[in-house]
Amino acid sequence: MSELIYASATAVAKAIRTKEVSSEEVVKAYVQRIEDVNPQLNAVVRLDAEGALAEARRSDEELAKGGLRGPLHGVPMTIKDALDTAGVISSGGTQGRSAFVPEQDATAVARLRDAGAILLGKTNTPELTLDFETDNLVYGRTNNPYDLSRTCGGSSGGAAAIIAAGGIPFDIGSDTGGSIRLPSHVCGTAGIRPTSGRVPRTGHILPPAGLDQSLTQIGPMARYVEDLITILPIIAGVDWRDPAIVPMPLADPNQVNLSDLRAAFYTDNGIVTPTPEIMAAVEAAASALEKAGATVEEARPPGMEKAMDLLLGCQLGDGGAGFKRLLDLYGTTEPHPRIANLIAMAQGSKMTSDTLSGLVFETDQFRSEMLSFMEAYDVVVCPVLPFPAPPHRASSIQLPVFAYTATYNLTGWPAAVVRVSTSPEGLPIGAQVVARPWREDVALAAVKHLEEVFGGWQRPPM
Repeated sequence: MSELIYASATAVAKAIRTKEVSSEEVVKAYVQRIEDVNPQLNAVVRLDAEGALAEARRSDEELAKGGLRGPLHGVPMTIKDALDTAGVISSGGTQGRSAFVPEQDATAVARLRDAGAILLGKTNTPELTLDFETDNLVYGRTNNPYDLSRTCGGSSGGAAAIIAAGGIPFDIGSDTGGSIRLPSHVCGTAGIRPTSGRVPRTGHILPPAGLDQSLTQIGPMARYVEDLITILPIIAGVDWRDPAIVPMPLADPNQVNLSDLRAAFYTDNGIVTPTPEIMAAVEAAASALEKAGATVEEARPPGMEKAMDLLLGCQLGDGGAGFKRLLDLYGTTEPHPRIANLIAMAQGSKMTSDTLSGLVFETDQFRSEMLSFMEAYDVVVCPVLPFPAPPHRASSIQLPVFAYTATYNLTGWPAAVVRVSTSPEGLPIGAQVVARPWREDVALAAVKHLEEVFGGWQRPPM
C-alpha cells in the first residue's frame, strides 16, 4: 500500500475495479498518509475519515455485486475548500463561513461523486481564493512539502501540497489569475485551467457573476497528467446553473499528433525576467516538443505588459464593492489583512463609468490581439512564475510576477502545467503550455509528453 498511495488515480481506480485492492484499503492508506504529513503541511483542513471509510465499504459492496458507478469508483479525493461539499464544512477561508455546511455539492463535486469518487477531506485556500499565499484566519497557513519554510502557492495551495506529498491522488482547484497553475509549479504537480466556459463554477466561493467572472475556471490537479485527462471530461459541460458554460465537445488528448503542432515559446515576458533555471527549463520543454516533431520557434505575444493592469482593472475597478459584497454575503466582519489591503487598493482604483467602459473596450482589444497571434500557433510554452517556490511572504511576491499566468485568464484559453526541472535549492520547476480556446486536448497531449521526457512529479523529502 505504501507504493499505491503514489500511484495515479487512474491506476488506483483500475486496481479497485480488478479487485487487486479494496476501496477501504485505499482510503485507509491515504488517511494514514495525511495523518503522517498534514501536521507539517496544514494542507487538509477537514478530514472526514469515518464518512470516507463508510463510503468505501459501500463502494466495495457494490463492486462485489457487479455494480460500477463510473471511472473513479472507490477512489478518494480531496476538494479545495472554495467548493461546496454537502454535509462537510466549506469555509472558502472566510470567517463568516467557518461553520457553514452546504446542503448541495458544487457541480464539479457532484459529478465526481457520481463517477464513484469518495470525498476524504477539504484542502486549504486563502480567503475567497484571492491570494498567492495559502493562509486565512480560519485555518492558518499551508507549507510547501519540498521546503516547509516556503509557500505552496495559491489559491489552490492546500490541494497541490497534499497531492505532492502523496496524501491524495487528485483534487479540484480553481484559477482566477493562476491559482491552479502557480501551486502546481511550486509543488511539482500537474494541473490544468480549462477554457473559460468549460467547467461550471456553481458552488464556488466566487459566484459566476460580475465583470471579472470570466477569469475564473475550475480544473483538476493531480500528480500525473493521465489523471487530468481522466477527470476533465467528468466535470466539464453545461449544468443549467452557470450561465457562461458552453456545450463544446471535448477532444481526446490521445488522438493529438505532436508532429502536427506549431509551438511558440518565450522565456521572458518583458515584465519580470525569470531565474536562469526557469528560462532553461522552458527552453528544454520547447526543445522536447521539437524533438517530438513539432515546429517550434521563439515568439512572444504582443502587448503582454497590459495584462496585469487589465486584470486588476476588472477586479478592482468597482472600488472594492464586489469584494465587500462577498464578505457581507458570507457574514465576514473581519477579513484577512491581505483582503483588507486588496479592498483598500481597490478603493484607490475606483473608476468612473467612462473609464470602466474604456477598460472593457481595451480588454476585448487585448483578447483580439492575442487571438491574432495564436492564429500562427497551436501552443505557447512559457514560464509559470519567474522563480520557484519563494519563502513565505517573500518580498519577491509582487503583482507583476503573476503576468505569466494571468495573461491567459484574460484570454480565457486552456493552460496546463507539469514539472520539467529542479532548482538549485531542490525545488520543483514547472512549464506552462497554453493552447487555443477549447483545445484542452492539445495542451494535455503536450504536457503528457513533457512528463514522459522529464519525469514529472517527484517525491518530496517527507
